Amino acid sequence: MRYWLYLPNSLSPPAGLVVMLHGCQQTATQFAQGTRMNLRAEKYGYAVLYPQQLTSHHAQRCWKWYDRATQAGGGDVPTIISMIHKVLTQYPVDRRRIYVAGISAGAGMANILALNQPRLFAAVGLHSGPVFGAGHNTLTGIGVMHHGAGLRADIAAQEILQRHPDFPGMPAILIQGGSDIIVRPINQAQLMRQSLLLNRLTGPAKITNKPRSSLHDFYVGRKLMLRAVQIPPLEHAWSGGDSILPFNAKAGPDATKLMLDFFARHQRT
Repeated sequence: MRYWLYLPNSLSPPAGLVVMLHGCQQTATQFAQGTRMNLRAEKYGYAVLYPQQLTSHHAQRCWKWYDRATQAGGGDVPTIISMIHKVLTQYPVDRRRIYVAGISAGAGMANILALNQPRLFAAVGLHSGPVFGAGHNTLTGIGVMHHGAGLRADIAAQEILQRHPDFPGMPAILIQGGSDIIVRPINQAQLMRQSLLLNRLTGPAKITNKPRSSLHDFYVGRKLMLRAVQIPPLEHAWSGGDSILPFNAKAGPDATKLMLDFFARHQRT
C-alpha cells in the first residue's frame, strides 16, 4: 500500500499528525487537493499522512469498512497503523496529537482505526461516514449506507466497550449533508448515538444554528467531546472543498477547518 506524507515547513516544536483516508473512486492526492488539507495543516503545524487503498483490494479503491474482520481490527488496519508508526520513528511528531479523518468509506475506515486504537488517536473526524459495526459484505454495506444499522448500532458500540473495558473515550466531529443520498443522514444520527455511548455522554446537545448548517455539541464539563455538523443543502461531497474534483462542494462551511479546529481541542495524556 502506498502513502503520501505532507510535512509543514517547521517541525519544531513537534507537529501533530492527521491521517486522512480518501473515499471510493478517489486517490490520496485527489483527496489532498479536494480538501485543501495541506494548506490548512501548514497553518496549524500538522503533518498529514494519506494512505491509498490498492485497486487489487477493491476495484474502486473503497476501504472495506463493512468487513467484519476489518471492524475487529484486521484487514487493512494493521497496514495503516504500521505506516503511522513508521512516520513516528522518522519525524518529530507529537504522539499526543495524532488524529484520523476521512470521507464516506474513508470515514468508515477512520472510525474503525480510532475505535480499535483509542490510545493512539486523540480524536476522529468523519465526513459523510457510515455507522460503525454493521454491513459485513458489499450488498449489506449498501443497505447500511441507505438505511443505517438499526439496533445493531447500539450493539456495536457496546461490543467496543466490552473489548476495551478501559476505553478512554474518543472525541469525534461528524459532518453530514442533509441532501446526501449515498450515505444518508440516518448514519450520522446513529454515529451520534454510538459516540454518546462510547464517551458516556448525556444530553441535551447545545445547538448553534448557522446560515448553512447547525452544530450539535456535547460536553464533559467544559470539554467538547462530540460535535455533529448538519448541512441541509450538502450532497455527498466534502463541504468547502475544491469543486474541480468530484466529491467536493465549493459552498461551505469549510469541513477541513472545522475538523482542525476540533482536533486542536484534544490531545492524549
